Amino acid sequence: MKAQTIQGVRNALKNSADQKTLETSQRFFKEGEKAYMHGVKAAEVRKIAKEFYRHIKDAPKADVFEMCEELWKSAYLEEAVIACVWSESQHKKYAPSDFNIFRHWVENYIDNWAACDTLCNHTIGTFIMMYPDYLQELKKWAKSPNRWVKRASAVSLIIPARKGMFLEDIFEIAEILLTDSDHMVQKGYGWMLKVASQAHQKEVFSYVISKKTVMPRTALRYAIEKMPGDLRAEAMRK
Repeated sequence: MKAQTIQGVRNALKNSADQKTLETSQRFFKEGEKAYMHGVKAAEVRKIAKEFYRHIKDAPKADVFEMCEELWKSAYLEEAVIACVWSESQHKKYAPSDFNIFRHWVENYIDNWAACDTLCNHTIGTFIMMYPDYLQELKKWAKSPNRWVKRASAVSLIIPARKGMFLEDIFEIAEILLTDSDHMVQKGYGWMLKVASQAHQKEVFSYVISKKTVMPRTALRYAIEKMPGDLRAEAMRK
């Protein structure tokens, strides 16, 4: 069943691919961030993911994760997205030991922002809300030499931040990443702060103001994007 399902997914992707979508999609990636792609529209990728998930939804979680692993190995973004949809769909079965699998995917397969954000926002973000003790592991990721692992430490908290959760941990991760020179990391933790500001505007604004002399402008602009104009102006003032 597993090999047949994976082959079915790949055939469906190839049959849905077109050159125009491939060329358009690549414009979203800069040098060093590009993903291999079949050239399938995002909505169609998710449709394929859901269609094939219906056939495996009752399979053991270990079998589903094994199929996710095979999709990740291909290095194609569309296959990674399907792996993310499937792993997120297993959230009711998550157990603490699953973190090792998610970490393996982050450390070994993620090589662009789209795969990073898709896996981390939903699969890992949901896991962290279920097992908040693993916030300590995200803080370790923030110290990694790998740009995508560092970004993952921040963007895994996007959904929890939207719910007003884990503010102190968000500040701790922002502090570790604060002066990182990588723009992908800066955008990642800036985004995390921006989302946190929607539930905790005063606290995030105070944090940004206290760090604005050392916080890279990219991160700062992301962090204050949803704040009122007067606060944005104050934060950007040199």
